[in-house]
Amino acid sequence: MSTWAIRRQPGRRLGLLALVVLSFLVLRSTHTFMLKIVFVLFLTATSACSSPAVGPRPMSGAEERLRPRLDWHNLIPPWLRHRQLGLQAKGQNFMLESSTFWIFGGSVHYFRVPRQYWRDRLLKLKACGLNTLTTYVPWNLHEPERGKFDFSGNLDLEAFIWMAAELGLWVILRPGPYICSEIDLGGLPSWLLQDPDMKLRTTYKGFTEAVDLYFDHLIARVVPLQYKLGGPIIAVQVENEYGSYNKDPAYMPYIKKALEDRGIVELLLTSDNKDGLSKGVVQGVLATINLQSQHELYLLTTFLLNAQGIQPKMVMEYWTGWFDSWGGPHNILDSSEVLKTVSAIIDAGSSVNLYMFHGGTNFGFINGAMHFNEYKSDVTSYDYDAVLTEAGDYTAKYFKLRDFFGSFSGAPLPSPPDLLPKTAYEPLMPAFYLSLWDALKYMGKPIKSENPVNMENLPVNDGNGQSFGYTLYETTIASSGVLSGLVRDRGQVFLNTVSIGYLDYNKKKIDIPLVQGYTVLRILVENRGRVNYGENINDQRKGLIGDLYLDGSPLKNFRIYSLDMKKSFFQRFTINKWSTVPEVPTFPAFFLGGLSVGPSPSDTFLKLEGWEKGVVFINGLNLGRYWNIGPQETLYLPGAWLDPGINQVIVFEEKMAGPVIQSMETPHLGRNQYIN
Repeated sequence: MSTWAIRRQPGRRLGLLALVVLSFLVLRSTHTFMLKIVFVLFLTATSACSSPAVGPRPMSGAEERLRPRLDWHNLIPPWLRHRQLGLQAKGQNFMLESSTFWIFGGSVHYFRVPRQYWRDRLLKLKACGLNTLTTYVPWNLHEPERGKFDFSGNLDLEAFIWMAAELGLWVILRPGPYICSEIDLGGLPSWLLQDPDMKLRTTYKGFTEAVDLYFDHLIARVVPLQYKLGGPIIAVQVENEYGSYNKDPAYMPYIKKALEDRGIVELLLTSDNKDGLSKGVVQGVLATINLQSQHELYLLTTFLLNAQGIQPKMVMEYWTGWFDSWGGPHNILDSSEVLKTVSAIIDAGSSVNLYMFHGGTNFGFINGAMHFNEYKSDVTSYDYDAVLTEAGDYTAKYFKLRDFFGSFSGAPLPSPPDLLPKTAYEPLMPAFYLSLWDALKYMGKPIKSENPVNMENLPVNDGNGQSFGYTLYETTIASSGVLSGLVRDRGQVFLNTVSIGYLDYNKKKIDIPLVQGYTVLRILVENRGRVNYGENINDQRKGLIGDLYLDGSPLKNFRIYSLDMKKSFFQRFTINKWSTVPEVPTFPAFFLGGLSVGPSPSDTFLKLEGWEKGVVFINGLNLGRYWNIGPQETLYLPGAWLDPGINQVIVFEEKMAGPVIQSMETPHLGRNQYIN
């Protein structure tokens, strides 16, 4: 592109200048060569800062002498000169610059995979014959408190994307702000729900103001990673499956503009399932579809053709399996069926993205939930019956798809990396114990409130409320009766320290037996996961919702403990606070033990046979929930989380402890077997 051509486009020139300045501010230490690109583009943009809207003005003698140095082609490095058009929708084909391009993608979520294993998973993706990585970006993890951002460690999005580029993969970024993804509240931060009038995924002012601040930080990091600036991002998705929500016709245009105004210049896409396709199309954005069955392929040629004319076809999410819910079956999809459907998608002339290529794990409390006829929370494993297992191992799907994509790759595929080692460590017998009731004295003063306060509105975390974990509510009663109230999601009821039952979505009342004198009534409420899909996402406040009643009279004067169980939560429990495990423990309780690991830590799977329901923490990191109702029977423990020597293991158990914690080389060969 010549300097004269740039002068004829003042709108593009000013946009480019703003983009470059923004990029320069956020690059910091990303890559040295990117700084060179920014400098080049800055010189190019400033060379035309005063030209008229139509046609070039005569150049001065000084400008004429400078022109050779300011010419676009003389300034841009040779490797970047061809990066002008990016990924385009041309007729029925995708074009990358002037070449026809097929997107063979696979989804891997950086926030569900230990950072030490990113390279392993991406190498396996490339060795399967795929050329594009897709990933969501979870707002709730990157901005856990309003205005406080975290892009470090396992949340280092930029490092993940650059790693994909280093390995020769393109990237399709799906930045939300809503992502679904079977993550708590679809990736939206829970502090949004502090506003009683909040209308998520609309142009409601309280929501858009929060989105704008988040996008200011996120997109500034993303802009330099785009294809036209030398990065691997070839396309960006506008929100996610909005057609099935469709509460505000102004919302999707707002998100599109928010991306473009902040410097997104690559191809924009939408993504909708069959229920939302008719309402998810946005002007100037390429529509794609999500599906699993071959019977839905007609949507590629019927609906998309009618909605947007002749355009490239893409299945943004071909579901290679499905997620599991506590108390339900383990979902599987036969590998032969997967191969047939992927082959049919390609035969239909469509690009495809495998969702999931590798699912990973809902570490901590990040899992989502579904609530249509019945509330169902997702299990800790996000194995998804995907192409790779939760631990990154190969499946029959992997080898069949590798043979398929390899048959028309035009060159031999890279060899699949060796599997990471697994081991079974010696069984762990917890040595120390701390009941929840004894632990309360080390938690500082409780929150005092005349009425119950839901998690999101508790005055904790610098005014941002509580996002995850448990909340304990205490008050005093002097009589028996019927206790009733709205508990979200599951509340264990105690008289003093004796459990008398549960309140949840199905059981909203419980009989309080005869009490003598003043008695402490306690309800330990667990947030099992906020709904991540559907029309009721605005109603996902957790804890006690509204008043708690005894025989119809509201109870007052509550003491409330926020039990978020973050890493800092356990630092108050120094070793002198623990006692040896009694013969008959009082529950709920924390159990402490040490896992002995050799000089080369390996992945393993923990099995808590005889335990009922709780959470496991390894060296202060939240491994996730377990529950004996299944279908998940083992917890994946990455070797990357272990140190040589003794590793601290803490188990929070709600009701019943087993004698030991077992370690296994593979998931249990029952309902938790993930290879097919």
